[in-house]
Amino acid sequence: MKIKQRIKSPTPPFFKKIRNIGLAIAAIGTTVLAAPVSLPAIVLKIAGYLAVAGSVAGGISQTAVKGE
Repeated sequence: MKIKQRIKSPTPPFFKKIRNIGLAIAAIGTTVLAAPVSLPAIVLKIAGYLAVAGSVAGGISQTAVKGE
């Protein structure tokens, strides 16, 4: 199965939840990184990790397909 077919195929409910949670985590991390106030370096580092982890979780979850 090609990657385009996997992405367009139906996603199981569990992976839909993981995808949505991952996207929310990525959005929170990105929002903290783009905040117009100065934040401690550790907070920015954690926000960067959250953004990457959320993006990866969302992308991987989208490629899961329902079995037959």
